[in-house]
Amino acid sequence: MKHNSLATRIGDADIRLLRVFKTVVECGGLSAAEIELNIGKSTISKHLSDLELRLDLKLCNRGPSGFSLTDDGEKVLRATEELLISVAQFRTEVNEIKEQLVGTVRVALFDQCASNPESHLARAIHRFNEAAPTVQIELSLEPPNVIETMVIGGQLDVGIIALHRPSTSLQYAPLYGENMFLYCSKDHPLFDASDSDLEARDISRYTYAGLNVNSPNLIVGQQIGFQRAAKVQNEQALAILILSGRYLGFLPDHLAQEFVERRIMRKILPDQIRYRTRFAAATRKQPGISRVAKLFLNVLVQEHAGNVDEILAESSISA
Repeated sequence: MKHNSLATRIGDADIRLLRVFKTVVECGGLSAAEIELNIGKSTISKHLSDLELRLDLKLCNRGPSGFSLTDDGEKVLRATEELLISVAQFRTEVNEIKEQLVGTVRVALFDQCASNPESHLARAIHRFNEAAPTVQIELSLEPPNVIETMVIGGQLDVGIIALHRPSTSLQYAPLYGENMFLYCSKDHPLFDASDSDLEARDISRYTYAGLNVNSPNLIVGQQIGFQRAAKVQNEQALAILILSGRYLGFLPDHLAQEFVERRIMRKILPDQIRYRTRFAAATRKQPGISRVAKLFLNVLVQEHAGNVDEILAESSISA
């Protein structure tokens, strides 16, 4: 089954469907849930079917033999319970403190997430601004090691970084992921080569550009056997080096998509050479973050609560 529907976007209608699902489970079946939900069994059944369609998962068995949850249904039920608790806590906190929210929340990120369909940072900022319109947001792009240092030191409230090397001074809330592929440009010798004529072990002899910070990019490059001939601190600079035609390099597919569509960049052996990075919101453990920062973090986590890798617990890196 493809798990790609509700996982990428969740709204009020989806939460209502999840509430119906939870109530049916608690009541032990559709008939028993009619009174609790005050709707007919046929409507309840349609709601469950709509939820299964949205999730692309079979959640329960229902029919003459009775009602029972599937294995996927058990997992989604646990995720639903956690989500609904978080929603209730968020609403309570906003109702209690929104009149008192003032100041600044300082956020930094590393990746170019504006084009990432899994990232809902912009939507989170929208919701946060609605809840705390007088709070100023400072948003910046920084290298991951700088973000970690600044969060630990208190210069930043929240840092969005790759979840691959946790610090004991930070706590992490997983948010979203991105798929990384090896690219070359139209001026590179490999651009017109057929993948069937290439082997992964031969790729490492070509000039390679990579990030100069401890990151999944650095680790995977070393695993493949690349020797970096050029170093950068961000993916935008890396894209420029790849476009020069002199270097291979890893980019997230959403960032490279425009260049691929213009036929000036291509993936190299995408079925063999790829990895996935997951990103998390990092905050310092001690001292605790401010109420403003906590509210921003809660909104950020809420907006990413439906991501497919949160439900299926994907591995953080595979190469």
